[in-house]
Amino acid sequence: MAFSLVTSFPICTLPRHTQSKRFSSFRRLNVSSALQCKATAEISSEVDVVRRSGNFRPTIWDNDYVQSLRSDFRRGGSYEERASKLRGKVSEMLCGVVDTLEKLELFDTLQRLGLSRHFQHEINSTLKNISAGEKQNLHATALGFRLLRQHGYKVNQDVFTSFMDEVGNIKASFSQDWKGLLNLYEASYLLVEGETMLENARESAAKLLKECLKQTNDPYLRMLVEHALELPLHWRMSRLEASWFIDAYQKNKDKNPIVLELAILDYNTVQAIHQDDLRHASS
Repeated sequence: MAFSLVTSFPICTLPRHTQSKRFSSFRRLNVSSALQCKATAEISSEVDVVRRSGNFRPTIWDNDYVQSLRSDFRRGGSYEERASKLRGKVSEMLCGVVDTLEKLELFDTLQRLGLSRHFQHEINSTLKNISAGEKQNLHATALGFRLLRQHGYKVNQDVFTSFMDEVGNIKASFSQDWKGLLNLYEASYLLVEGETMLENARESAAKLLKECLKQTNDPYLRMLVEHALELPLHWRMSRLEASWFIDAYQKNKDKNPIVLELAILDYNTVQAIHQDDLRHASS
């Protein structure tokens, strides 16, 4: 500091004794500042800093616990053979479904159960050849719109024009179509900038779905509606959603037992792979 301040002046214009006085004053200043900083540091070190405790419990994920993780669902066992057979049955099922809405519902179920990666070819080949617009069928239109946009296909929001009134709200004739309203609400979160129709549809659908919770007696539908209103599907993590949806799908009276069994096996197999990775990484 002293050197920089001294060199900022033209040294040749100052007498020798002025330079020495000025330089010695800077030295005394630096020494006193250092002593003051040292004293402050000593005082600070003597003060006990009280930090608030979060009262967190000790983690159970110590090394012994991680190394003890074992699963019967590791690849190469009997469960893998069973899962392979079930995947073949589901693939045949996808090829055998003719009705468009039924096939879209099966795609959506596989996707939410975390199984869509096994049938990506069948799903993509079907989505390429379908149209999202189904007149007078809000459920099929909204579901097709959502699946197409989730897989990167361009779909215009105008497919919902026939379901909206002049003000921009959902027509009264569709106010009791709970499945259609639920899929429209989920589809609205896939909008792009400027799609005001979907923004209005989201608000209108949300109000009607809250009425659904008061009127419906279907426990499975109630779970789906509450789950969607809490956080839309598009914002959720796929693996956590698969875990929740497996439990929810078991309460569906129209569930497919083959798909459900495959979902449980697949989830446990993936979890076993993660556990093996964690054991190797921690060791």
